[in-house]
Amino acid sequence: MTHLLQGLVGGRHAAQTVTVANTTLSYAVLLGHARDLAAVVRESGAARVAIHATPTWTTVLGVTAAVLAGVTVVPVPADAGPGERAHILRDSGATHWLGASPTVSPNGPRDSRSGTTPLSPAGASHGSLPGIGAVQLPVIPVAEPEGAPERGGAAYPSGLVGVPDSEAIPEASTAFILYTSGTTGLPKGVVLSRRAVAAGLDALADAWAWTAQEVLAHGLPLFHVHGLVLGVLGPLRIGSGLRHVGRPTPQAYAAAVTAGATMCFGVPTIWSRIAATPAAAEALAPARLLVSGSAALPVPVFERLRALTGHEVCERYGMTETLITVATRADGVRRAGAVGVPVAGVETRLRGESGEELAHDGSTVGDLQVRGATLFDGYLGRAEETAAAFTADGWFKTGDVATIDELGVHRIVGRASVDLIKSGGYRIGAGEIEGVLLGHPEVAECAVVGLPDDDLGQRIVAFVVRAGGIPDPAGDAREDLVLATELTDLVIRELSIHKRPREVRFVASLPRNEMGKVQKARLTGGTPPA
Repeated sequence: MTHLLQGLVGGRHAAQTVTVANTTLSYAVLLGHARDLAAVVRESGAARVAIHATPTWTTVLGVTAAVLAGVTVVPVPADAGPGERAHILRDSGATHWLGASPTVSPNGPRDSRSGTTPLSPAGASHGSLPGIGAVQLPVIPVAEPEGAPERGGAAYPSGLVGVPDSEAIPEASTAFILYTSGTTGLPKGVVLSRRAVAAGLDALADAWAWTAQEVLAHGLPLFHVHGLVLGVLGPLRIGSGLRHVGRPTPQAYAAAVTAGATMCFGVPTIWSRIAATPAAAEALAPARLLVSGSAALPVPVFERLRALTGHEVCERYGMTETLITVATRADGVRRAGAVGVPVAGVETRLRGESGEELAHDGSTVGDLQVRGATLFDGYLGRAEETAAAFTADGWFKTGDVATIDELGVHRIVGRASVDLIKSGGYRIGAGEIEGVLLGHPEVAECAVVGLPDDDLGQRIVAFVVRAGGIPDPAGDAREDLVLATELTDLVIRELSIHKRPREVRFVASLPRNEMGKVQKARLTGGTPPA
């Protein structure tokens, strides 16, 4: 049995480096600090540790130590307010808080070093985390790593250095409890085993030819699968270098590649900004692989990046519950708007409304279902919801709609709840309409939804952000009408008449979450964004 972080603990890559918050540590130094902290975690009796998952060394060191100790990690989003944080702590059954406690401020929780009043005394050994409501947790402090660790020093007074052998940590044990976005009700805890995480990372190493010679650069949050599991545990398992760029600006990504990064992870918002910054985009040309995920990459952005960098971006698809199940291979064909083929150990299928098997012809839209080694163990404490998420024959119902072609290449149309539009007896994917609209030079962003219609069932409505912003409201409304007509005609020419928007609404911006995904539920609620 290999350790989940085999690249870090194996000793072969001791000189490899990890850079976070402008501090660089070698694998050897990181491992020393993490082992010392892991011993303290074990000594505390912690079973599940909550971590304020900021993009800092506190997070990286805390997660690494907990994984080494065989303890479950509960990442608390960096921007979680008191209510959400309290729900996560109560629901997860976290036994300890690992690292600096968050603070309460007008702008949300911050690290205790921010100067605002901390919820617990900074540096207090096994202090108390005053909770919101009835939540009270002992605190295990995490010292910022500086140079080689001092065994038995002030940072980790126990002086213990031993952690369990890999064989002593069952593969089936829980590595993470990650909380979903909670679009319907309170966030649910997704239980991910060490086995699933290892299988997912090994499958991506195969798909992307990801080796220990790589240096990964990204500026993603460290409380999601993308940024934490792929972006931190991935390098530590594979043995590659890591540069977390902090704020994910085009310039930061360019600087990382200039400094030697060979792979870059980003979300469409990041890639769109890089594509709009030619100098930064051109600086990415020496990289080997650019990867996009968490939402669909607009086709114009794909094409713009290809022109500026010489790279065709690899897209991938996954969920918190499944990790990454479909990915464009480094040695495969890369198509704008496509997310690739199933990774090793994963199967996919399409089903219709009655559960019937649908054709893999590249055009038939169906409910995407998956099974394989990367799937979660269930929703924490929610047996009924877990059971409802699977078919009778054991396939996970993603809730997404997709097409699959004869070669197994997937295109994600979107969420069944908001992106599958049933209009006039047709099943229409919002994503394909959005792709066409984004090809118009006057469209910067767009989101297509289905709104209730007495005649059609749902009518197709496009929310559009103009490339030049919204014209003066006092101006001539004919300008909007002309562009709306052009966009409607474009969809008719490129797709078909029944897929045309029945209404085009021009807005200043689209509502998005922290990962850049458009929150279509806010659009279908009847109140367009300002």
